Amino acid sequence: MFEPLYVAATGMNVFQDEMVDITNNLANARTVGFKRGRTEKESLFTIERTFQTELRDQMLKEGVTPAYGPVEYGTGVRVAATPKDFSQGTIEVTSNPLDLAIQGDGFFQIKMTDGTIAYSRAGNFHIDNEGNIVDPNGHKMEPPIAVPQGTTKIVIKQDGTVLASINNSIETQDIGQLTLAKFLNPSGLKSLGQNIYASTPASGEPITGVANTEGFGYISQYALEMSNVDVISEMMRMVMIQRVFETVSKAVQSYDGMLSSIDRMKQ
Repeated sequence: MFEPLYVAATGMNVFQDEMVDITNNLANARTVGFKRGRTEKESLFTIERTFQTELRDQMLKEGVTPAYGPVEYGTGVRVAATPKDFSQGTIEVTSNPLDLAIQGDGFFQIKMTDGTIAYSRAGNFHIDNEGNIVDPNGHKMEPPIAVPQGTTKIVIKQDGTVLASINNSIETQDIGQLTLAKFLNPSGLKSLGQNIYASTPASGEPITGVANTEGFGYISQYALEMSNVDVISEMMRMVMIQRVFETVSKAVQSYDGMLSSIDRMKQ
């Protein structure tokens, strides 16, 4: 008797989860390297009415082919996955020589405090007190790159070669090489927060290489890849979810009215 209420509850739960996803996208619309999430839904298993199934089986035994398939009723909806959209974000020009943007496929490699390697599209790097190039949370790049004392200019080529000019010298010296990683299924990466991702069995093992070669994107210095969130599209999604949520709420109210009418009839 209460199946419609259960179905409506599953829908409301899913719409709530999708609203959280939309809100998170909008909140990070100006976050460097952020990738928008989307909510993928799927229907729950169906159920068949027993007496109708028995009637259908009886007809088949008598050699009568029913005009329709079994009578099935849906039991609701659920969230199947919340993958990230790793399409290219907008590129903004900056004045910081350690602001880097990957244009094309690839992730920067970051070494976490536990020694594992994580991956990021956010290229807002800095120099720590030991001269290492690190992300905003102090994680070193992998492989690590240290900037010598007295460096007055840093040049990073499109292939990730890092050059430094020391004490205003015209000549530069090679101090390191940025390597990128890419995945067969980047949507399978696990988000660790802080614009960092970890590989999973779904993403596959990382494929490492040099930027601007072998299918990897190239690196732009004095640039940052911003979020790929389309604010207008997210707002349209939000309005649509609100409308559907209200419609399901009205369906619940209508069903509650039907139950009340049945109770009055019994009395």
